[in-house]
Amino acid sequence: MGIFVLILGAFGSVFDLVKMFLRMGNASGISYYSAESHPPRPPDVFLLKLACHDRKGLLHDVTGVLCELELTIKKVKVSTTPDGRVMDLFFVTDTRELLHTNKRKEDTYDHLRAVMGNSMISCDIEMVGLEITACSAESSFLPTAITENILPLKMPDEAPSSLTSTNVSVIMDNMLSPAHTLVQIVCQDHKGLLYDIMRTLKDYNIQISYGRFYIKHRRTCEIDLFIMQADGMKIVDPNKQKALSSRLEMELVRPLRVAVVSRGPDTELMVANPVELSGKGRPLVFHDITLALTMLNSCIFSAEIRRRMIGDREFEVYRVLLDEGEGLAVPRRKIEEQVWKMLMGWEQ
Repeated sequence: MGIFVLILGAFGSVFDLVKMFLRMGNASGISYYSAESHPPRPPDVFLLKLACHDRKGLLHDVTGVLCELELTIKKVKVSTTPDGRVMDLFFVTDTRELLHTNKRKEDTYDHLRAVMGNSMISCDIEMVGLEITACSAESSFLPTAITENILPLKMPDEAPSSLTSTNVSVIMDNMLSPAHTLVQIVCQDHKGLLYDIMRTLKDYNIQISYGRFYIKHRRTCEIDLFIMQADGMKIVDPNKQKALSSRLEMELVRPLRVAVVSRGPDTELMVANPVELSGKGRPLVFHDITLALTMLNSCIFSAEIRRRMIGDREFEVYRVLLDEGEGLAVPRRKIEEQVWKMLMGWEQ
């Protein structure tokens, strides 16, 4: 019981805990993402078209309903017309694999109508063809000015401490175990902490035999992991050790990238998170972004989620154009910090 309490405390959500167990495998060498296993059939993608009257917090309410219904947002396009109407296009997959049925569609309509009330004008759900699915999943490169100055792949030397996790230490040791390499991690706890560690190890095809998780006061977390390579051997190559420890440190210092930039006369929020080699993105990012903006009383004029290449890695990039209206605009630094804290689970 004590171990599970510690794991849940480090994760911040049961969803992260489930994802961890799907990735860990065991000491016998079984891996749920082994190269020998047959890749699963990609889930059907549906287009949810929602027309409604605009109001504050609308997008977050819709996103909350989709999360509650276990509909995963793969891509979104949100636009606002001059007369105050909103057209939302959500490309979603259904965790329950039932969205092709009329009952599941009607249930989705009812949940959205209950939250939106008279704001809803129309709602339609249809399965999209393979050509649209392939097009929506296609990654493209971001302009160099954005990747180097706004969403850099490597940690800048002077990154703002408020947008990074501080005091991260990763040490690897081959002396304490005859069969495993010990990875000792000290870092700040955050939402999805173990998810970030497990996805990184999985990308390097590293298996975990067992580990210990301990949370101290003020969010300090100590983690010991006994790991081995896919061939069942320790990691003895210094170059491999350095590559793995450096990647772990980078992913824990900055698991997501958040920036507020100028787009002409307008203000744009950009958030980027790495995509796993298995093709899965980080859960609940768009939900947390919209929640943070709602708490700041900031309105969203348009939003887009696309997969982009930054260097040699694929990222999910969220671009949100803010509607500052005629009121007093929220300082950009405050937007960055509020969104970052919400994504990290550090919101007040």
